[in-house]
Amino acid sequence: MLKEIIISIQAYFEAHRFIKKHGLWKWILLPGIIYAILFITGFYLFWSSSNMAISWMFSRFGVKKWIDHMEEGWLSFFFIIGNVFIQLFLIIFYFSLFKFISLILGSPIFAFLSEKTESILNGKELPFRFSLLMSDMFRGVRIAIRNASWQTIYMVSLFFLSLIPLVGWITPLVGLFVDCYYMGFSMLDYSSERNELDVNASVSFIGHHRGLAIGNGMVFYTFHAVPVIGWVFAPGYAVVAATLSLHKARENQIIPN
Repeated sequence: MLKEIIISIQAYFEAHRFIKKHGLWKWILLPGIIYAILFITGFYLFWSSSNMAISWMFSRFGVKKWIDHMEEGWLSFFFIIGNVFIQLFLIIFYFSLFKFISLILGSPIFAFLSEKTESILNGKELPFRFSLLMSDMFRGVRIAIRNASWQTIYMVSLFFLSLIPLVGWITPLVGLFVDCYYMGFSMLDYSSERNELDVNASVSFIGHHRGLAIGNGMVFYTFHAVPVIGWVFAPGYAVVAATLSLHKARENQIIPN
């Protein structure tokens, strides 16, 4: 799995050269700008509401009143740290849901960009077929909804785990890896469709090569550390990098042709 993660990370560097060489910038910038605007708007609304939600939850269950009554310094410390980790977990949860909404809205462009990348790699231009594009688009929407449902189940379970002192502190890290996997899964599935894998076969295939999905999602997250510019480039680069990583994995015989 480690080798697959490395291939996925390297694919992002190759994606930059590939995009530059073949002039794919318009297919990167168009969905990227829309994604960045939605991300900024959504994150502002989430941040302002999540603080109120956490405060209401602790107040509703009497946690803060109980800690104040106990007057124990170590309890206050654990309460503050726990509050921070719950906030981090909720940010990851919000981001995962937002990500799937953006994948659904951007599925026509992402499907086309993935197909365009593969056609250049194979050295032959595929004729544009509206029916194929629509099929890829609806497939992308189905996968996004499926992954969002499963990830929500995992995230809700992790949220309750996050309420447990000490043990719950690892939940943001676990949640991050889960989100990375499902993000990369969605990007890799565009290629699965073209290789005539149905949804169940794609789930099995990517599950056996989860390193490619996790690596793709990890770098996608890393892009968000660069405000605005990183947010614009993240989705388009992820699509191209996912296609390139599958191509390289086949060349290295890590996965069958």
